[in-house]
Amino acid sequence: MQSLQSGQWRPGDLIPSEMELAARFGVSQGTVRKAIDELAAENLVVRRQGRGTFVATHREARSQFRFLRLKPDVGEAHYPDNVIIEARRVRAPADIARQLDLKTGDSMIFLKRMQSFDGAPTILEELWLPGANFKGLSLERLLEYKGPMYALLETEFGMQMLRATESIRAVAADKETAAMLRVPLHSPLLSVHRVSYTYDDKAVEVRRSFYVTNGHHYHNDLS
Repeated sequence: MQSLQSGQWRPGDLIPSEMELAARFGVSQGTVRKAIDELAAENLVVRRQGRGTFVATHREARSQFRFLRLKPDVGEAHYPDNVIIEARRVRAPADIARQLDLKTGDSMIFLKRMQSFDGAPTILEELWLPGANFKGLSLERLLEYKGPMYALLETEFGMQMLRATESIRAVAADKETAAMLRVPLHSPLLSVHRVSYTYDDKAVEVRRSFYVTNGHHYHNDLS
């Protein structure tokens, strides 16, 4: 965990073999294997048959749906097209600051974007990121970027989102939201509130989203 957190092993890197790690830590290979199993269960590393164990990365196709649980009712899941509607630096509102363990008024990056599937607006979301963690993140870069947000934050800032908590409720679309999502006023939507965490269980993102579920559903695997 220390090697992952310090960046000694970067996302996508092949980590040392079980034999090498056993020698480094002075333990048996069985102990190392159990430790790696635990990391894999937490999606921190990925085992690849015949190739070794790699640090998990949001750049992989398999990881893009780890935090996106909206699946089509028919056909295969695919990643949506993203359009940034708004991107600016703001002062942290009290409720957002509290969730990110910041002070009210601290610098933040605020984003508003639309995610569309096959041209149909489906997810309208607002994101808040601590300005101190993403000092070099320019608004121009955000506006031009079209891929998964977590892949951008990982690649350019070394910030890995390891887990998230979500609260979901049913709501009726207000006038502004309905217009942006191109649905009738008071249409049923899923309202999803997410807080995402990196190493040391540090909260580094608050996200509020509205999902249209006319042709999609929220899917989660429970174990």
